[in-house]
Amino acid sequence: MRRPTRLGIALTVALATAGCSAADTGHRQADSRSTTTVTVTNCGRPTAFTRPPERAVALDQTSTETLLELGLHGRMAGTANLKTKIPPAYAAAYAKVPVIAPKIATGEQLRAAVPDFVVAGSADLFTADRAGTREELAALKVPTFVSAVDCPRQNPAGSTPFELLFSDYENLGRIFGVEERAAALAARQRSAVAEAGAGAKSAKAPRRAGAGQPNVVYLYSVFNGMPYVAGGTGLPSEMSRIVGAKNAFDDVDEDWPEVTWEEVARRNPDFIVIGDLSERGRPGDSAAEKRAVMARHPVISRLAAVSGNRIVEVPGIELDPSVRSVHALGLLADGMKDLGYVR
Repeated sequence: MRRPTRLGIALTVALATAGCSAADTGHRQADSRSTTTVTVTNCGRPTAFTRPPERAVALDQTSTETLLELGLHGRMAGTANLKTKIPPAYAAAYAKVPVIAPKIATGEQLRAAVPDFVVAGSADLFTADRAGTREELAALKVPTFVSAVDCPRQNPAGSTPFELLFSDYENLGRIFGVEERAAALAARQRSAVAEAGAGAKSAKAPRRAGAGQPNVVYLYSVFNGMPYVAGGTGLPSEMSRIVGAKNAFDDVDEDWPEVTWEEVARRNPDFIVIGDLSERGRPGDSAAEKRAVMARHPVISRLAAVSGNRIVEVPGIELDPSVRSVHALGLLADGMKDLGYVR
């Protein structure tokens, strides 16, 4: 028997037999709310909600922190795939949410949580050998949601990653009936983006005659001695545009491609942004390790950005789209001012 079929049968049984008390609670809470059907189109899929979810499961840290920021921990039946420490602001609420899997959740772990809604920051968590496909879950009357940032082709042309992220907040606000809270979050973060970009028009690279915008390389990870940098499809390219810089690897059609140190040197960045992933704990993750690798490299160590310590450190997890990304954007803007690129 194929695994997707087993998942479907087992999840149907779990929903039918294991969620009686949860369903009763959900009905009691739903009585005091509007019964108007809410339809949200997510990644090209229209989904109707006749009542707000009461047993949501977030499949990754990104979606978990978004729900916590929206004050929805009381309506979460599970979380999974924690990559780094939960920020102190969310710690108390996070402690009340069951962890269904320390890493990527399987279909069995998901069905044990008896969800009525499943959220993920990326579509690759919804596969047959992981939590199950979105089609399988829809057939079981379990709606799903993927961040709009992960499906740009299904969104209006010209939508920026930050605007797609803010649309996630607003759509989740509609789904859960917390529209005002979601709108306030989106407004705060739009304001933060505008503030970070306030000096963009005056940003310039003084050491390269006629170069215009400063050139930046985002060093995310060093694995087996090789650098992984921000390509043209990830959030850092949009962050660069906002603050008046140019991502040196904008021409690479990937989020985080592996490149060579020689290619980094050839592009000769004015400054380097290091993503500190020290909490993840893999070799080459910490900012200190990345600095040490560059200082020892016979070519990279001679770059003006390295020898002159023209380096900005930001939390690595914030370089991927999340409720925390505006914080990294602010650090980038401040770092450019400190380095003299914005006056």
